[in-house]
Amino acid sequence: MRGHRILLSWSGGKDAAWSLHALRRAADGEVVGLMSAVVPAFDRISMHGVRAELVRSQARAAGLPLLESPLPWPCSNERYEQEFLAGLATARTRWSITHVAFGDLFLEDVRAYRERLLRGTGVEPLFPLWGLATDVLLRVMLAGGLRARIVCVDPARLDRGFAGRDLASAAAELPADVDPCGERGEFHTFVTEGPMLSGPIAVEPGEVVERDGFVYADLLPAAAHV
Repeated sequence: MRGHRILLSWSGGKDAAWSLHALRRAADGEVVGLMSAVVPAFDRISMHGVRAELVRSQARAAGLPLLESPLPWPCSNERYEQEFLAGLATARTRWSITHVAFGDLFLEDVRAYRERLLRGTGVEPLFPLWGLATDVLLRVMLAGGLRARIVCVDPARLDRGFAGRDLASAAAELPADVDPCGERGEFHTFVTEGPMLSGPIAVEPGEVVERDGFVYADLLPAAAHV
């Protein structure tokens, strides 16, 4: 990977954050930017529902520029692909990227989809956490100083009471049929602290709502209440 210039797909969650940590520790390529899918109508991150301003704070703490890929709501997969590829073209011009990294862990169909999407773009995919045992990975993340909150739960797969909880305390109570890293979509997280960030992201719990079949636990910038 020596000489690689890497764009990291950034959701604000633990797998993206730990991918950044892993890529930096590998020291044979350089992460030059982050890219997040943002819904401008709500100023929130697609899927996870986190406020975009919090993800911008993460990018600053990571010392990296953030490229926001705008998505309408609702958004078809075709439109998502168009915006992703447009963002990729911008990143190639702006940062001369050679690779895009994703935090995927073991879902073969998701990996194949990303590889297909990048085919012919001149940019290669990287999967720095691929194949790692998710129970071990979660323990390593937490032992390594990562702190996160569960911000989205699929109530068909995990009790809605997990929404808003600290990941470290929730981890010990996850049911046996739930992947420890939520790789099948059981839950999503927002990282507030970790070795990939220069300092913590101060947040306060907000409203918990159910929308479009998912339970979202809003996070507010702590400064908004000072």
